[in-house]
Amino acid sequence: MPFNWEAFVAAEPDLAAMVEKRFGAFTHHTLATLRKDGAPRTTGIEVRFLNGELWLGMMPGSLKAIDLRRDPRFALQANPGPGTEMAGGDVRIAGRAVEVRDPETVARYADSVNPPDPGAFHLFRTELTEVVRIGIEDGKYLAVQLWKPGEPVRTTRRT
Repeated sequence: MPFNWEAFVAAEPDLAAMVEKRFGAFTHHTLATLRKDGAPRTTGIEVRFLNGELWLGMMPGSLKAIDLRRDPRFALQANPGPGTEMAGGDVRIAGRAVEVRDPETVARYADSVNPPDPGAFHLFRTELTEVVRIGIEDGKYLAVQLWKPGEPVRTTRRT
């Protein structure tokens, strides 16, 4: 069974809240997809957490949408913000993007988000395979929190 955002929130509410907060701090983030030749492609993207899903919306014909149609694997990194502090830590999500073409679902999303052209955009919902948060604890530990479907969060600390 695929893990959507709602399932992740139910499994790990504290980490999910932290991840949403990091993504909510800035509008633009970085999405990595795979090109036809298998090379990585990174592009900017806006993401939305709506109705229990993590959504990726894209302009019509965008290369990232074409990449995801061919190979749905993605990695998403929250904007680290200005400077070197990364308040709230470095947050990353990996998974598979599933294109949504159902007109009612697309219309509901458009009503919530108000895209530039409500009739012409690609919409993908995500199935999570990994969520990672890396941050500094107690001013001295590098703490890595890793979650995978069906497993509890595992935290590793290094000095």
